[in-house]
Amino acid sequence: CRKRWPTTTIMAGNVVTKEMTEELIFSGADIVKVGIGPGSVCTTRKQTGVGYPQLSAVLECADAAHGLGGCIVSDGGCTCAGDVCKAFGAGADFVMLGGMLAGHDESAGELIQEGGDYFKVFYGMSSDTAMKKHAGGVADYRSSEGKTVKVPYRGPMDETVRDILGGMRSACTYVGAAHLKEMSKRVTFVRVSQQLNPVFSEDKKVPQKFEPAAKRAKVDGPMAAQ
Repeated sequence: CRKRWPTTTIMAGNVVTKEMTEELIFSGADIVKVGIGPGSVCTTRKQTGVGYPQLSAVLECADAAHGLGGCIVSDGGCTCAGDVCKAFGAGADFVMLGGMLAGHDESAGELIQEGGDYFKVFYGMSSDTAMKKHAGGVADYRSSEGKTVKVPYRGPMDETVRDILGGMRSACTYVGAAHLKEMSKRVTFVRVSQQLNPVFSEDKKVPQKFEPAAKRAKVDGPMAAQ
């Protein structure tokens, strides 16, 4: 490929190990796409048993790529701005997003209406839907490795992008990085069993209902004692 297109930027993937990252770069790739199975509509790990934890894959592949002058893209696994920050902290040069942007106007998914609510159709690129649409169907020798879902319609993506960028800027200040490329030199990853305080989570039930003090005063005042 490199001999045929000497001035073209070549991206290849997807891989999850340093050996395959090195092999692709030696073969002429400028950018290596990292990630097997972490996507929200990907079923590769379930269908094939093949996969790798995304953060570990990014750490390993980034180290290999950067040692050879290449770059990597972290493809899949991000559910919030913090996940994007972790990907850059692990050494990713770029981060691909699918599910986080799937419900917006700018996504290519079809806008549909059901019961008064609007949704966007979102499918994995190894899914039955994608292969029928882009490759003429699922080949006889393989199976679908993705699913098709409906995500709530969210309008323009401006607010989501601002939220992601805000999280990234704040992350840089927390770890002392002047720019994104410096994040991987500033962060230390620690394994945790619980990331958030669940006290006020949505599934936390209030054991007993109480009335505001002002409302109780009207009922429990002097007249109530008579």
